Amino acid sequence: MATTGSGQRARRGARPGPGPATRTGAAGDGTRAGGDGSDGRDESRAERIDRELMELLNELRIALPGVQFLFAFLLVVPFQQATSRATDFQRDVYFVTLIAAVVATGLLIAPAAQHRALFRQHDKEDLLRRSNRNAFLGLVVLALAIVSAVVLVVDFLFALPQALVTGGLVAVLLGWLWVGSPAVQRARDRRGGA
Repeated sequence: MATTGSGQRARRGARPGPGPATRTGAAGDGTRAGGDGSDGRDESRAERIDRELMELLNELRIALPGVQFLFAFLLVVPFQQATSRATDFQRDVYFVTLIAAVVATGLLIAPAAQHRALFRQHDKEDLLRRSNRNAFLGLVVLALAIVSAVVLVVDFLFALPQALVTGGLVAVLLGWLWVGSPAVQRARDRRGGA
């Protein structure tokens, strides 16, 4: 959050004056707000937690329509006449996909529900930690649901070998985009900052 005048800094409790504002930490170390100050933001710990929680909730707004669409599709499938010719394997994959979609929906909605249920309880840092964990687990289970759905559809329309290869490729793609690429970026950032 950029500051444009000493009046804004004073209202937020920072010391007025030239340059970035600092707040004295518990140890009196004069570190920048937000802990180590490495992100260059001028915000208190409470402001950082509020911002990170809102960012997380906004990110979940992107993921939720996808899982809801998949879940709705899965609810309709059993009522189609073509399911009468499904194999035992396809029924098993369908069950895994359905349960994964239900669990992913629960995990991805949990942060918003907990935020509402714990409104004004003054424990946002714990809520943020728990919500971040739920969101990550929700995305992992959503990836499982997507891969399983792909395996189910490809096996139903084509053959099991094609379904397994396609499901494997989708799993690798999602694993790279959602986990691998960010992990590589974090490792680069750590090496560059050390």
